Amino acid sequence: MSDAQGVVSGPGPLQRKPGLEETSFHMENAVPIGGRQAPPCTAVIFGAAGDLTARKLIPAFYNLAKQRLLPSNFAVIGFARREYDDASFREYLESELKGHAPGGFDASVWKWLSERIHYVCGNFDDTEAYVRLGATLAATEKQHGTRGNVLYYLATSPEFFSICARQLASNGLAQEQTGSWRRVIVEKPFGRDLKTARELDKQLHSVLTESQIYRIDHYLGKETVQNIMVFRFSNGIFEPIWNRRYIDHVQITVAETLGVEKRGGYYDKSGAMRDMVPNHIFQLISLVAMEPPVSFQADAVRDEQAKVLRAIQPMTPEDVLSRTVRGQYAAGQVGGRMLPDYRAEPNVTPESATETYVAMKLGIDNWRWTDVPFYLRVGKALAARSTEIAIQFKRPPFVLFRNTAVDKLSPNTLVLRIQPDEGISLKFGAKVPGATLRLGSVDMDFDYSEHFGAQPATGYERLLYDGMLGDQTLFQRADMLEASWAVVNPVLDVWNALPPRNFPNYHAGTNGPREADQLLERDGRAWRPIK
Repeated sequence: MSDAQGVVSGPGPLQRKPGLEETSFHMENAVPIGGRQAPPCTAVIFGAAGDLTARKLIPAFYNLAKQRLLPSNFAVIGFARREYDDASFREYLESELKGHAPGGFDASVWKWLSERIHYVCGNFDDTEAYVRLGATLAATEKQHGTRGNVLYYLATSPEFFSICARQLASNGLAQEQTGSWRRVIVEKPFGRDLKTARELDKQLHSVLTESQIYRIDHYLGKETVQNIMVFRFSNGIFEPIWNRRYIDHVQITVAETLGVEKRGGYYDKSGAMRDMVPNHIFQLISLVAMEPPVSFQADAVRDEQAKVLRAIQPMTPEDVLSRTVRGQYAAGQVGGRMLPDYRAEPNVTPESATETYVAMKLGIDNWRWTDVPFYLRVGKALAARSTEIAIQFKRPPFVLFRNTAVDKLSPNTLVLRIQPDEGISLKFGAKVPGATLRLGSVDMDFDYSEHFGAQPATGYERLLYDGMLGDQTLFQRADMLEASWAVVNPVLDVWNALPPRNFPNYHAGTNGPREADQLLERDGRAWRPIK
C-alpha cells in the first residue's frame, strides 16, 4: 500500500503554508497531510455528466486538494455527451458539490480546483471527439504543467469500457511516452459472468498493458477495509488465532435500506449477485482470509488474495440448491417510509425474477480455513444499513462452569464495522459483580471518528490518490476477477435454469427471507441482527 505512515494517536490540525489565509488557497510548497503529493497529472473523466462524477469523484478530488495531496500541476477534463462548455460544467459541479462535499464547502478550495476543470463534449464512439480531447490535453498540459501524465476514469456504462479504451489507443492517447504515464480506471461491473469478464479483459489488454488497468472497487477505499491487513498483521495477539483451530465461522453482511431507486433499468439486468458478490464481497473475503504477504507491494498483496479466491470450493448444482438463497423484496416500511414491491419500481419488469437479496455458505479449501464456513448475505430494502465482517471464535470447554450458576458460554466475536459507523469491536465474557458466579458480555469498542476525528471522505479519495501514484494494491487484478466469477458462475447457471417460484419472499424493512435464517440454523448457528 502506498505512503507508509507512522503511528497516529488522534486528529491533527490542517497543516497550512505559513501565513495562508482561509480566503486564499495555494498548493505550492504546501505540507501534505499524511502522505506525499501526487505527481503532476490530468484526470479525464468519461461520463462526467453522471451522478458518480458529481457526487463522488469531484468531491473526492476536492477533499484531496484540502489535504494538500494534489499537485499544483493538476487538471480535470470532463468528457460526456451533454452540451457543456468549461464555464457551465464548472457551474454544474459547484452546485452539486455544495450539497455533497463532506465537511462543508470551502469556496477557496473550490476556486483553486475549478480553475483547473475543463470539458469536452462528444460521444464515446466518435473519433472526432477524441481528436478534440487530444487537443484539450495538449492545451491543459501547457497551461497547467501536467507533464503528459493522464489518469482516465471510465465512469460510463459497461458497454462503453472497451470502446473508450480502443478510441484512446487508436488516437494515440493511451501511449506512454518516455517519462510520462497513462492509466485507465475501470468501474464495475467487470463483465456479467466469467465469459464476458474474460472477453472484456481480452479487449482491454489488446490496447493496454496490465500495469495501465486499474479495476476499481470503491469498498476498498473505506478505512476499515484498508485497516483489515494492518489490524491482522501489525497486532501479534490476533494472527496466531486467525485460523480453523480457533475460529468457528465468519459472517459478512452488506445490508442496505434503500430499494433500487432510479437504478431499476440497470439493476433488473444485474441483480444482487452480479452487483455485489464477485467484487465487493469477495474482496472482503480475500482480505480476511489471505496469508501474510511478503510486503505491502501491490502484487505481493494481490498474489495472496488471488490464492484465497482460487481456494474457494466450487459448487455443484446440488450445493447451489442447499447452500445459496436468493430473495426479492415486497412492499414494506423502512425507516418510516413505504417502499413498493421491487416489481413495481420504475424500469423493472412486472414479472421480474431478479434477486435483490443473496445469502451463501462458502468454504475455503486450504490449510488455514478448511471446515470454517464463510457466510455472506447482501440485500436491498433491509431493516438497517450495515456493512460488517464478524469473526466468531469457538466456545471454550464448559467443564469449569458445570457446577456454577452459569448455564452457557457465549462465543467471543470480533466485528469489523465498515459502514455506516466505521470501527472495530470485540465481545468477551466477564464476571458480573456479586456473591455468585454470573457471566456478562462486554464489548470493547473502537470508533474511527471518535478516536482519530471525522475526516471528510467519499470513499474514493484513497483510490484516486493511489491511481495517480501508480499503486495498484487496492485495485483488482485480472486473475482475481476470473477466480471470483468462477465461483459465482455455477450459481447463476442453476438460478437461470430454475426460476424462483416464491418471489417476492421478504418484506422491505425486515432481515431478509426466512430461507436465509434456515441456511445457518441447519448448522446450529444464527445470523447477527442487522442493526
